[in-house]
Amino acid sequence: MRVWTLAALAALSLSGAARAEVVDKGAYGFRLKFAQQVTAPPDRVFKAIGEIGRWWSDAHTYSGKAANMTMPLRPDACFCEALPGGGVRHGVVEAVMPNTLVRVDAALGPLQDEGVGAALAFNLKARDGGTELTVTYHVGGARDFVVSAAPAIDGVLGEAVGRLKRYVETGKPAP
Repeated sequence: MRVWTLAALAALSLSGAARAEVVDKGAYGFRLKFAQQVTAPPDRVFKAIGEIGRWWSDAHTYSGKAANMTMPLRPDACFCEALPGGGVRHGVVEAVMPNTLVRVDAALGPLQDEGVGAALAFNLKARDGGTELTVTYHVGGARDFVVSAAPAIDGVLGEAVGRLKRYVETGKPAP
């Protein structure tokens, strides 16, 4: 399983996304941070976060179709992906503060199999006629090889943040 997890994370990192920052890496976890200025007001960015099936990459789903993903912006909502005859719960929405914060308890992708704890947060702040979007991903309880994969995970989430920004600004997540 370890080889598969590392191979999957390495493949995901080849997405060509700009990397942000691994802000902390320790013996049992890591923290990633992405900051973007989005040329749209916070209410539009907030709404778009909940439209995850429109901007997430098909390549980073189990079904091959991001349109199968949903994430209602309310506490205890499921960040889920529909599959034929089943589905995947990617996370649970923990906190929603309209136009300010969405926080999801989400061990994404291969991290689910590792039993880690992970928090994905979208922080929004009105700035310069648009929105300063800061996305953080904090993973704890990870084994060494998962911690060493932080740059690959950074690549996947960096791509997602870039797709969200483009979706908000242009209506299309891909360049």
